[in-house]
Amino acid sequence: MASKGSLRRLLPFLGPAFIASVAYIDPGNYATNIQAGSEFGYTLLWVIFASNLIAILVQALSAKLGIATGRNLAQHCRAAYPRWVSYILWVMMEIVAMATDLAEFLGAAVGLQLLFGLPLWMGGLLTAAATFLILAVERFGFRPLEAVITGFVAVVALSYLVETFLDRPDWAAMGASFLPPRIPGAEGALLAAGILGATVMPHAIFLHSALTQNRLRPADEAGLKRLFRFEMVDVLVAMGVASFVNAAMLVMAAAAFHSHGFTGVATLEQAYVTLEPLLGKASSVIFGISLLASGLSSSTVGTSAGQIIMEGFIDRHIPVWLRRLITVLPSLIIIFLGLEPTRVLVISQVLLSFGLPATIYSLLRFTADKKLMGGLANTRLSNILLGVATVLVTVLNLFLIVKSVF
Repeated sequence: MASKGSLRRLLPFLGPAFIASVAYIDPGNYATNIQAGSEFGYTLLWVIFASNLIAILVQALSAKLGIATGRNLAQHCRAAYPRWVSYILWVMMEIVAMATDLAEFLGAAVGLQLLFGLPLWMGGLLTAAATFLILAVERFGFRPLEAVITGFVAVVALSYLVETFLDRPDWAAMGASFLPPRIPGAEGALLAAGILGATVMPHAIFLHSALTQNRLRPADEAGLKRLFRFEMVDVLVAMGVASFVNAAMLVMAAAAFHSHGFTGVATLEQAYVTLEPLLGKASSVIFGISLLASGLSSSTVGTSAGQIIMEGFIDRHIPVWLRRLITVLPSLIIIFLGLEPTRVLVISQVLLSFGLPATIYSLLRFTADKKLMGGLANTRLSNILLGVATVLVTVLNLFLIVKSVF
């Protein structure tokens, strides 16, 4: 009975981290994880869990900023930085949000194409219509939208739970990949940078701080600390699910492709087509369903993040349907030009790299400020860990940009 009572108390606080976690299982992750698994088997599995630890730290501090101050990261940037800096950051983050939306939108369109044999342009139009409908749910409050997005996350997680049983991975080889952790050559280093460097998404950091800023905020410091403890459970569970999904993607590619000699699977379409003869029709269909759910949910969340970024940095608001229409146009143009979707996904992940250092630095600056955060200010250990994470992610992203360009 006590455990049921504890669960009832916890449930109202669950949700924000699940919304933010969608950024960690978007179609861009599919492309990188599948390529890593098909090329190097289980070797890079440890990188996924290492990147998840960084994600937990960053998202926890983002949530804490909203809880402690009642304002989100973009609002703090507007208050603390000169106006011209705020405008530069706003433009940078809008580009990042659009690049993110591009990956997510294309992923959903490819999912529809693979499942139903639709032309990619038709899948794109259906994706646009579906995301309009999902965003319309927000008119009834944010909790219904949270429920819809969490449902999509559950579909992706269940899909990969089934895939794990279907592909029957080598558990001993999986365990051996951690001891010692290693990176196989220059190509392995590039893929490791792609997994780790593109894991932490700038828009997810801004979004998470906004989702917790007005959520049942108590007036006293003890109440705020208790609220943060509840939110930490939310973060650990949601990021744990995201970590499982990313690991399962790589494991599926390692077991289904690498172990059968298919080491060149680098696109979503190749993965779908190759799965069927290896593991049966059910496996490829489940892959397509998970890709569609991932694309629809992350595209919806990306639009919401864009709204928060604009309102926070420049205190302007546009209707969400207009933002969705604006952000959908680049994706539709790319589809009608006939560009290769997976290549575009990878390029979009590189674009995300430009906004990440400034985002994490700002998060570190504000959460370390004792006047701003009170009793929820970072400990010295938190500051050191986030500082190391900032340097690591920045270096990896620079490496990823240089290798991708040259």
